[in-house]
Amino acid sequence: MSQKALVEFKDLHTEFYTEAGVVKAVSGVSFQIRPGETVCVVGESGSGKSVTALSLMRLLANNAKIVKGEIIFDGRDVLKLKPHEMRRLRGNEIGMIFQEPMTSLNPVLTVGEQIMEPIIEHRMFSKREARKYAIELIEMVGIPRAHEIVDAYPHELSGGMRQRIMIAIALSCEPKLIIADEPTTALDVTIQAQILDLLRKLKSEKNVALMLITHDLGVVAEMADYVVVMYGGRVVEEGKVMEVFKNPRHPYTEGLLKAKPIIGERKERLYTIPGQVPSPLNLPLYCHFADRCPYVMPVCKEQYPDTFIDADGHKVACWLHAEGARA
Repeated sequence: MSQKALVEFKDLHTEFYTEAGVVKAVSGVSFQIRPGETVCVVGESGSGKSVTALSLMRLLANNAKIVKGEIIFDGRDVLKLKPHEMRRLRGNEIGMIFQEPMTSLNPVLTVGEQIMEPIIEHRMFSKREARKYAIELIEMVGIPRAHEIVDAYPHELSGGMRQRIMIAIALSCEPKLIIADEPTTALDVTIQAQILDLLRKLKSEKNVALMLITHDLGVVAEMADYVVVMYGGRVVEEGKVMEVFKNPRHPYTEGLLKAKPIIGERKERLYTIPGQVPSPLNLPLYCHFADRCPYVMPVCKEQYPDTFIDADGHKVACWLHAEGARA
């Protein structure tokens, strides 16, 4: 873990300003991604996973604002980059695979034109060179008949093929980091496995870092080197994936793992975490999980816990581990 970080989130706070009030989507998020590493960011819907990634890309909605913190990418604070510098960074050094390819791809452009666009923009290829490279990328992501598919429109392709096209676009400029936001959502199980195999293969061949956003612990177990667990806009636990799975230290992580069905193990009813996720419009000043936690103590409802770290670098924001060394 001594390798210099490619990405470092430092005390990131991102808020949305709505008619109902201020939504604190991300509150004090800090973690790192190293070159060639797969970091899975896991948590329920609304935990702040996607907003953290979109803050790095600076693709937030008009009513959103990063109010505090730093995001260091390859030695540069992306929050201080000018708009034209940020455009050079997107696509060129950071690729993103969005959650739903049908809404992310332009329906009136062929997939070939959409792959070619960043190649021409960032790599200064001619149109002819870009088309040739687009066909190579379509072949690389495992789509047959690439010479025909390059002229197809998104609606002519299956969901799995569209997701592969999104991966081809993300890879087109050979980025240092790929952000994949729920890349297997709405795909059937067989296609999900193929997409994950493809991401793993490309990561190995290209030595690209991968930030994988998911709520699926099966995906985390299969893909991650390191896992970051988010809840209520905060990081509640992080560590090496096998350490977190074998020894979950935060009650929320423990609950997520207990709720996952296991093949061959019959239960009358699957475990569910009791209670509801707190509203991001009215987050408590104490531990956000306290009202759902089976181990809640008086201190949990008095103040938010510090982050404690053990000798293996396993971090947890929970008063149950207050005897640990503080991060």
